Amino acid sequence: MIQAIVFDFDGLILDTEYPDYLSWHEIYQAHGASLPLSAWERCIGSMDLDLFDPYAYLEAQLGRPVDREEIRAKRQPRFTELVAAQGVLPGVEDYLAAARHLGLKVGLASSSSRAWVAGYLTQFGLNGGTFDCLCCGDEVKRTKPDPALYLAALGALAVRAEQAVALEDSPNGVAAAKTAGLYCVAVPNMLTRRLAFEQADLHLNSLADMPLERLLEEVERTGRKP
Repeated sequence: MIQAIVFDFDGLILDTEYPDYLSWHEIYQAHGASLPLSAWERCIGSMDLDLFDPYAYLEAQLGRPVDREEIRAKRQPRFTELVAAQGVLPGVEDYLAAARHLGLKVGLASSSSRAWVAGYLTQFGLNGGTFDCLCCGDEVKRTKPDPALYLAALGALAVRAEQAVALEDSPNGVAAAKTAGLYCVAVPNMLTRRLAFEQADLHLNSLADMPLERLLEEVERTGRKP
């Protein structure tokens, strides 16, 4: 029986991923270079620069080093501007309320830092007891697709993998949840809906498309992929 639900953050609760990509895309354009989604998708949902380093990828195209501090100073305000225009994604608040109503434990597993996650949760009124645990990327040795964040969430919530459902928007996140043994629901956002989610147990276009009660019924009915 499902006893816990674990949310990703970036791209699942708040769409920071399209602003991240767009702000980098604009930097590349300003340098006369290109940033195809096929390259960027390797890092979505992860903070692991071994998967993709946008500075190194730009330098490889230009054939010379770039001033990373200058790029960072230009990109960050643009990213902040784009995120400020976002809101909590559809269905998230309904899922959080339904989870509490059903007596489920609620966790969050994000590759981003605790300061990043907690700051945005506070900004959008989702802090203050909404989650039973926050497991963040600066607290584990490796971020998604490594399962460490989900294993930490299971430990913090004191549930077994088969008792929890993960909600993810990226293939890296799905891979992390599945490796940790959770049932995983893929909920792609505007950027990630073009990616492949073969590992996911269930696909939703939006959390608003299926109430949590019905999703739990679907979990019990279909089970998880091996």
